[in-house]
Amino acid sequence: MIDISHNIELQISLLLFVSLVGHLVAQRIGQSIVVGEILVGILVGPSLLGLITYTDFIASTATMGAIFLLFAVGLQTKIKDISNVTSLLVALVGVIIPWIGGYLLAVLFGYNTISAIYVGTALTATSVAITAHVLKEMGKLDAPASKIIIGAAVVDDVLGLLALSITTEFAIHEITALSIIKIAVIALVFLFFGVYLGMNFFARKLENLYEWSLKHNMPMMTFIGAVTVAFLYSVIAELAGLSGIVGAFIAGISLENTNIKCYRVGASYLEAIFASIFFVSLGILVDLHAASGAVVFVLALTIVAIFTKLIGGYLPSRVMGVNHIDSVIVGLGIVPRGEIAMIAALIGLNAGVIGQEIYSSILIMSLLTTIFAPILITRIYKKRAHSSY
Repeated sequence: MIDISHNIELQISLLLFVSLVGHLVAQRIGQSIVVGEILVGILVGPSLLGLITYTDFIASTATMGAIFLLFAVGLQTKIKDISNVTSLLVALVGVIIPWIGGYLLAVLFGYNTISAIYVGTALTATSVAITAHVLKEMGKLDAPASKIIIGAAVVDDVLGLLALSITTEFAIHEITALSIIKIAVIALVFLFFGVYLGMNFFARKLENLYEWSLKHNMPMMTFIGAVTVAFLYSVIAELAGLSGIVGAFIAGISLENTNIKCYRVGASYLEAIFASIFFVSLGILVDLHAASGAVVFVLALTIVAIFTKLIGGYLPSRVMGVNHIDSVIVGLGIVPRGEIAMIAALIGLNAGVIGQEIYSSILIMSLLTTIFAPILITRIYKKRAHSSY
């Protein structure tokens, strides 16, 4: 008799099979793959069928998945994407309003301060991958509103990751003005110095390694070097008191501008495997029984999540001269929470500072916003196209 909890090969096989089922479910219901994988994770997890439990091995593999996911996102992120003034303003307002909304809502429902901070942090970030995928499917990536959305989503992710690092620090140490300043300074220094060092040192070294490896018929060495940089940045981020995924994201941004394609392809394959396990594991962790006791909170959290982002995207867009419809599209475009909110919830749960009730509520909110926003964006663009005839 094979003990599933101690058999690594069987766990990997089951998780990857479940992720494949998640792909099929997503295709059938017309939603993001992330949604399908999490839904199937909930199905096979302790909440329903109980086929898979959250073991230490799954937890470690999921952590690697989060690192590869953010590294791959960073590799697809251009520095110039965050230099647009309108995008920067949308991102800033689109982080502040949701954070305040999430924090106040959690306090209103009687949760403690650190739990309320985690809820606020979970509402800050926008999923770059989900938003970009929807716009690409509609052929609208080059539309003015889409460029604002993508730029704002990138900055949202950066600010969301920094907020996550600060929140994680709060969970361990006492909250003081000095600690806020300290972690913010460390984060900013690491961000700018990490990007500068990556673009001017590691990127050049990888390009040199790539030329050498081609001459000696060992092209995969460059990919190994890129992954090494990603984990090095993750370690440094952890030592600096930040989240390891912040380091992986910054490593990806730093290496984006090189002409080397092989490590992008390799990173995409690793992301496909480990990020799939990560999203399935998020579903496995969901406790529907705990969430069922907080139905009102889940609904309120989802409503706040939608309207705070919608307002946070609409108002600054209008201030910057964007028309009404495009401003609405921008607001809706930054509504999907996706991976950053889920990672924030997972870190809070593993740190023991939020319970299953809040964790499950955040994941359900992320799923609902991921489903809700693309539907409305698609309808608006179709209605606009129809009215133009």
